[in-house]
Amino acid sequence: MKAPRWPRTLASQLSLIFLLSLVIAHGLSFGLQFYERYESAKTLMLGNLEQDLTTTLAVLERLPASERNAWLPRFVHPNYRYQLDEGQPGTPLDLASPPAFVRSMQATLGRTYTLHYTQLADTRPHYQAHLRLHDGSPLTIDVRPSVSPLSPWLPLVLVGQLLLLLACTWLAVRTAIRPLTRLSQAVDTLDPNGGGARLDESGPVEVAYAAVAFNTLQTRIAAHVKERMQLLAAISHDLQTPITRMKLRAELMEDSVEKDKLWNDLSQMQHLVQEGVAYARSMDSTTEASRRIDVRAFLQSLVFDYEDTGKHVSLDMPRDAVLDSRPHALRRLMVNLVDNALKYASDVEIAVGRPTAGSLSICILDRGPGIPEALLGEVLKPFYRLESSRNRDTGGTGLGLAISQQLALSLQGSLQLYNREGGGLCAQLSLPLPVAEQVKAQLIG
Repeated sequence: MKAPRWPRTLASQLSLIFLLSLVIAHGLSFGLQFYERYESAKTLMLGNLEQDLTTTLAVLERLPASERNAWLPRFVHPNYRYQLDEGQPGTPLDLASPPAFVRSMQATLGRTYTLHYTQLADTRPHYQAHLRLHDGSPLTIDVRPSVSPLSPWLPLVLVGQLLLLLACTWLAVRTAIRPLTRLSQAVDTLDPNGGGARLDESGPVEVAYAAVAFNTLQTRIAAHVKERMQLLAAISHDLQTPITRMKLRAELMEDSVEKDKLWNDLSQMQHLVQEGVAYARSMDSTTEASRRIDVRAFLQSLVFDYEDTGKHVSLDMPRDAVLDSRPHALRRLMVNLVDNALKYASDVEIAVGRPTAGSLSICILDRGPGIPEALLGEVLKPFYRLESSRNRDTGGTGLGLAISQQLALSLQGSLQLYNREGGGLCAQLSLPLPVAEQVKAQLIG
């Protein structure tokens, strides 16, 4: 049998701790109150017993023997009654540890009468005290001790208190967790360009302090990204001019192997600078507004452009879909993925899956050499290149897939790479659907 697992969420852990502690404390308080009520009731009952025994026996002693039976119904109590007989046969009671009833009767009548006690077999404690009146008549005191039952409304009060504890626990945990939930959501949607929503800086001191710290962090990240983009743009501007001059000078050189090598090096340098600027720009999501896009028309236009240049790119989209996205950024992302696939395969297919879980999946499929499983995540990092078929010979700089990854993140989506059965690579782009499209997808599928 497996041991019960500790809840993993902070809300469930706090709720469990608070609820258990309150229930235990409430149970202890209720138990102590019940015990105190029991002891008070028992003390009161024994006090009444002693007084009643003295009064009853004094009355019976003064009554004629013929009238005593008529008076016995007047002396009946819930826990004991009187009998003018020898009682029922039973086992002698052990007086080493007698019940409270026996001790009380012995203290009250023991000085005047000789008592002996028997215990009878019954579903609850049942004792009898036997004595003889002054005229020799037998008298039996039949005792069946019991404490007054709980009031019928008391369990309902207990249930109501437990429900109140549960509601208060839920409210306290919800109040404590809500700022942390808002903070985690803000972190998930953090925009490195500073376009993300700022947290409300009001509320308790600790919550306000955390909100101020997060907003300051977001502003610093945006400033850092902007500074990096400006630095790359400046480097690009400064490098483009000398590279262009060097290429012009190389053209004036006589044809030779050294001239070809120099020309190739300069071309690679120029391409690397352009890719670096493209990577920096891929992190900037503030330059273009989002609008609705007909996915079928958008992808067909992209496929037609490739077909016009003689490249084999096809589209498989069984169902229409609409996205809220930035069209230029999405087109740059799709072009990067398709161009990357065309470097290693002659045919590329764009397959759009059915909308599921609030997102639309667009897969770029090729039959190239693929990527080793252990390196599928590494190739999405900047300047990472494989030393197999996807290497420097293809003209890459190690930034193509990194740019695609940054563009996917800026569109609130994700990019994942998979090796296909039978060879080739699948680049799966997942983009969030508008709410209306999510409802439509649920109704259809």
